[in-house]
Amino acid sequence: MTTLVSPSSSSSFAILSSLKFPKPKTFQRTRSILHFTTPLSVNSIHSPQSDPPPPPPPPPAVQTFWKWMCDEGVISSKCPVKPGIVPEGLGLVAQRDIARNEVVLEVPKRLWINPDTVSVSDIGSVCGGLKPWISVALFLIRERKLKDNSLWRYYLDILPEYTNSTIYWSEKELSEIQGTQLLSTTLGVKEYVQSEFEKVEQEVILAHKQLFPLPITSEDFLWAFGILRSRAFSRLRGQNLVLIPLADLINHSPNIRTEEHASEIKGAAGLFSWDLLFSLRAPASVKAGDQVYIQYDLKKSNAELALDYGFIESRTERNAYTLTLLISESDEFFADKLDVAESNGLGETAYFDITLGHPLPPGMLPYLRLVALRGTDAFLLESIFRNSIWGHLDFPVSRANEELICQVIRGACSSALSGYHTTIEEDEKLMEGGNLDPRVEIAVGIRAGEKKVLQQIDGIFKERELELDELEYYQERRLKDLGLVGEQGDIIFWEPK
Repeated sequence: MTTLVSPSSSSSFAILSSLKFPKPKTFQRTRSILHFTTPLSVNSIHSPQSDPPPPPPPPPAVQTFWKWMCDEGVISSKCPVKPGIVPEGLGLVAQRDIARNEVVLEVPKRLWINPDTVSVSDIGSVCGGLKPWISVALFLIRERKLKDNSLWRYYLDILPEYTNSTIYWSEKELSEIQGTQLLSTTLGVKEYVQSEFEKVEQEVILAHKQLFPLPITSEDFLWAFGILRSRAFSRLRGQNLVLIPLADLINHSPNIRTEEHASEIKGAAGLFSWDLLFSLRAPASVKAGDQVYIQYDLKKSNAELALDYGFIESRTERNAYTLTLLISESDEFFADKLDVAESNGLGETAYFDITLGHPLPPGMLPYLRLVALRGTDAFLLESIFRNSIWGHLDFPVSRANEELICQVIRGACSSALSGYHTTIEEDEKLMEGGNLDPRVEIAVGIRAGEKKVLQQIDGIFKERELELDELEYYQERRLKDLGLVGEQGDIIFWEPK
């Protein structure tokens, strides 16, 4: 991220920081349905004139899982979808034509895995005070190590060992995203997970060895974190974190432009029972034999998609860069600036996501001008302007103030761009060549996207620098309001009679 430190009376400068540590709450707010597995390679040879051969049957573990779901009463002969091998790995394939918004699956609550599942399990008594995701992670790890003794073994057997999420990348693979915000975020996430593991290891795992007889490693913990990050549903009423067996096989398509596909309903959960059901609908019509897709999250950037699921999209609006602006505590006007920022929904630090092809986000320029206020411009921080200052900051304050923010942002962009080990042209040439390893393809797409956004930001402020002499500043606007400026911009004087 780029951090702008506010100018003090003696200096003004930009600091480029590449490390963004995720806030713990981030991992309790999975906003979408997530799924991605390592692609399985399926090769077949047939003549163009012949019909394509039928897809190979799912692996034995998937067939056993399907039978378990049938035995549990989740699946009937009328179920319109079934697990199948697809380019993404595993997915839900239509068994017949499916209409838009048609229900394709209903999974009863007794088969959900969430904090409530943990609380009634053997480890529930020692997980009560833990973060929800940590308690579910411990549950998954313990059940996985129980193997055939676990009631969830058929589901756990089909979960991937890893995805293409950057949290699973080797050091060599991570070197491909050198200089990117994704690299710093990935390292921050892994550090956070490791820290949480060390804490829960001492407080829960080692303190209750009778409940955790088999060793649990930090690699186990990272696996569970990745599973939750990539497969959890969260749009259900009162459910911030829940795994839904079978439903979580559904894959993402950028062509689906709605996130309305899941709901919680009351319905039959067997011959003689009723329960809450997770209801999954097809957001678009699907032909028999085709895969049913959903949209994971319309708002996530490519960096977030790569971190959470292990893929990126080619859509321009998925490329983003986060600028972090900061009011320095050493600023002589720190208290006043902080008060203004907080009065307008911001704080000492403000994050602004800039998206490729989109204008600067609302509030960014006013915040920049606020941070850069100094010298004679600082009169705007006086209490008499407190209720109106933000409106004034929507427009250029002075030439010096506007020039300063242009210089600082352009310098920060230049510094950030120098941190990448390839150019945009080199990245585009690699992408055009094709045949890239999936993780390398992600890396190339991420770094090219970030650089394009940085160039866009630099271009915006370069253009602004060229307009500095033409912009209208606070004093001119004030004189106009008082009727003291003529049509040609000349100041009007009155001579005393």
